[in-house]
Amino acid sequence: MKREYPKGPIVAVAAVIFLDASVLLARRNQEPGRGQWSLPGGAVELGENHVEALKRELREEASINVEVGGLIGVFDRIVMDQENRVRYHYVIVDYWGWIASGHPSPGSDISDLRLVPLEEFDEFEISTELKETVWQAADMRNKVID
Repeated sequence: MKREYPKGPIVAVAAVIFLDASVLLARRNQEPGRGQWSLPGGAVELGENHVEALKRELREEASINVEVGGLIGVFDRIVMDQENRVRYHYVIVDYWGWIASGHPSPGSDISDLRLVPLEEFDEFEISTELKETVWQAADMRNKVID
């Protein structure tokens, strides 16, 4: 399915990935949101379940293997064009997890990867929604660790 002006929503996955007290962020190299910081992830392929897709995307786009801790939530990302047509429509399933192996290195859809310490996170230039998602994931992780 084409991503720009699709015939229907595209299912995607993303994750808040922890390494110690830091979170992995990806600078997008593709639209929508080229140049913006986001969670690493990508589209689910035909025949994949969400977790398989997430693990594959993080291997391909960040050169890491991850363990999935749990589901954060499901969110819509709808971008309209100037004529009020749907240019992009993603249904994004967000998880949280941690790096099991590998060293983060950007793939073709990502121009940069950065591990951001949680104590510096609120000063980082990202959307309010992304900050809320990361703090929600941190709370979930802390409940599992405690």
